[in-house]
Amino acid sequence: MCLGVPGRILERVDGDLARVDFTGVRRNVNVAFTPDAEPGDWVLVHVGFALARIDEDEAQATLALLGEAIAAELDASIASDNLSLARKAQ
Repeated sequence: MCLGVPGRILERVDGDLARVDFTGVRRNVNVAFTPDAEPGDWVLVHVGFALARIDEDEAQATLALLGEAIAAELDASIASDNLSLARKAQ
């Protein structure tokens, strides 16, 4: 499964690199596939490469879905841990 994560370009760093903000985490990303992307633009990033420019609504919707998926995974992990503890206590 491939996962593209939305991020907002903060600045062009050098050549094909840009500094991108992923909800507080900042990384350098290769923007060779999105040469028209500028600071303020949202891009979809996979393994360090910006693959496409996306609009802010799409970026926010994707971030919300990712947040829901992470929350569900955490809930499932906590439930599993609690079940294991309950079985050990018996």
